[in-house]
Amino acid sequence: MGNAKDLIKYEGKYSEKRFWGKLGSVAKKIGSRPVYLLLLLFYVTRDPRVSKKDKAMIYGALGYFILPLDLIPDAVPGLGYTDDFAAISALLKLTWDNISDETIDKARAKVRDWFGDDVVDEDLNFV
Repeated sequence: MGNAKDLIKYEGKYSEKRFWGKLGSVAKKIGSRPVYLLLLLFYVTRDPRVSKKDKAMIYGALGYFILPLDLIPDAVPGLGYTDDFAAISALLKLTWDNISDETIDKARAKVRDWFGDDVVDEDLNFV
């Protein structure tokens, strides 16, 4: 993958409809924490204060997530999403200053909608 800035080349693979479709189809399989991290990135793109460059990298990361055949194909048991989440984690660290309390609240609320109120707060943190 190189570095997080390399993700821009996947920006064209992103669409909101495809993102929600993919996330909805794999959410229970990948668990609440990865879903939370994806939602953080998604909601950051809604913030008008975030630069176009950062949004392009985020759209690239979300586009990479949508692709079924990437560095490690998603269908590979136990490994399929490791490359996706390595890229997502790197990008979250790079763009962390863009993540507002409102973004965090939206992502947490959506995770709790999907997984229930018993999701522990430790699953919904990113440091």
